[in-house]
Amino acid sequence: MNQHGADTDRKATIARIWRGRTTRDKADDYAVYLREVGVTPLLEKALGAQMFREDRANESEFVTISYWESVEAMSRFAGPDPRKIHHLERDPEFLIELPESVQVLEIALNRAPAG
Repeated sequence: MNQHGADTDRKATIARIWRGRTTRDKADDYAVYLREVGVTPLLEKALGAQMFREDRANESEFVTISYWESVEAMSRFAGPDPRKIHHLERDPEFLIELPESVQVLEIALNRAPAG
């Protein structure tokens, strides 16, 4: 345990992957919104998270991956069905279509890049 009571020995065994697409003209605003309203609260519960963005000709795709010690830990954040989407309030305003689910994957290999 560290000085804040967090268990620093917990290891991620589960990744929860969310994907959403928006139009290019809304992508910058959505990136700020997703980070502030979606990812920041997630970081309070998950072991870690990453947010990715791919800009294409007419749309931008966002991918958020959160890391969890177990499906049970993820369920405490996401609810009894961790694959169920909990849309952010303004997602209908930004997203081309609302995703129907997230992927929940067991981490088979976890090695960070050097440096």
